[in-house]
Amino acid sequence: MPSTVEKLKPTRVKLTVEIPFADLKPYLDKAYKEIAEQVTIPGFRKGKVPNTVIDQRFGRGMVLQEAINEAIPDTYNQAIDEHKIYPMAQPEVDITKLEDKDVVEYTAEVEIRPEVELPDFNTIEATVEGASSVDELVEERIELLRKRFATTTEVERAAAKGDLLTINLKATKDGEELDDATAEGISYVVGDDQGMLDGLDEAVTGLKAGESKTFTSTLVGGSNRGEEADIEVTVVTVSEQELPEVDDDFAQLISEFDTVDEMKQDLRAGADQQVLADQIADARDKVLEAVLEKVDFELPENVLKKELEARRADIERQLARGGLTVEQYLEQTEEEEAETVEDFWAEMDKRATDALRAQIVLDVYAEANSIDVSQQELTELIFRKAQQSGTTPQDEINHMMEHNHMPEWMNEIRRGKALAEICAAATVKDSEGNPVDTGLAKDADDEAAADEAAE
Repeated sequence: MPSTVEKLKPTRVKLTVEIPFADLKPYLDKAYKEIAEQVTIPGFRKGKVPNTVIDQRFGRGMVLQEAINEAIPDTYNQAIDEHKIYPMAQPEVDITKLEDKDVVEYTAEVEIRPEVELPDFNTIEATVEGASSVDELVEERIELLRKRFATTTEVERAAAKGDLLTINLKATKDGEELDDATAEGISYVVGDDQGMLDGLDEAVTGLKAGESKTFTSTLVGGSNRGEEADIEVTVVTVSEQELPEVDDDFAQLISEFDTVDEMKQDLRAGADQQVLADQIADARDKVLEAVLEKVDFELPENVLKKELEARRADIERQLARGGLTVEQYLEQTEEEEAETVEDFWAEMDKRATDALRAQIVLDVYAEANSIDVSQQELTELIFRKAQQSGTTPQDEINHMMEHNHMPEWMNEIRRGKALAEICAAATVKDSEGNPVDTGLAKDADDEAAADEAAE
């Protein structure tokens, strides 16, 4: 099946493919057979209508169209394999010649993966923050467990730091009550930084049950989010929290261990793994950034445009679900990289562009190094997705098959493995100059790599 390729741009080519009628015949036979099985013509059994009768009744052109439409995907795939082209979008197909019983010719313009000259990954260097304190993380987790299993006793004294309160809130603006900024029966721990309202801690401290205080604050929710209002807080109850002692009884209460030392040992093991995983994730980000700085290639224009549009639409949907505009989001989060809406979208576009460039680099590396994906690795990814989404593996398999996600998920795994190999070749040190081994904690590491590469 003769085909030629013409490079229109560094990221766009035009394929010209000829299909001799000898190669089109199987598709014609199939088209005739399907039409014969679908139509009813007097004097002929279903499925036994001669080709000449079909031509007379429905026209030869319709049969040719069916056959050509069926043949194009197969011949197109053969052509891109022959010319080692890696499409990144759907082709624009145009039939340029149709000579019945002789030849069909079509062109297919498509945006392709750019050529990328990979750097020497042994020269890549990255610096990450030192690992966070395992001891501090263990203590934080123990403190959270103590608060979870704390006992509370209602008291008659004034509220103080650490007390659990039940409060009512009423917001007014210019003397008018704001319904969606009013709530009753809220549980609130004094001094626990729950991110509710600025000034709330100061307002409730020193109040007894039944007492109220009014203060001014910026609303963080509802239709008046971001606006200043007068907040009246009323303390309904004050309860003193008593945290359990960290002893063997506590260990037996909150875990399967008999002693506090065994419990702490288990918490330390989990903290060690988290600290290591966090540092490795940071290392991978930094290595990928360093790699992208060393490669220069043009992205397919339309592919990038669609990617940016899709990212923007996704962000807008997420913000809308939370009842936020971009302006409100920026006010709440105090984004360091974006002070204005224009800055925000510019940063989002940059991230999306870098993500697309990273995908291309990882794909090129995976192909150059013949990285394969096993059935076991796909199964493990399915189990992880099920665990993360709270579904069953079978649900994820059904979703994958229904939406044809298998190629996408296989690419996700392949890119993760490529990123892991690149990081293993690079030199990564912490801020104090100590080497960071990105190959440690392999199983957790591979999972993180797959997720990170997908992002």
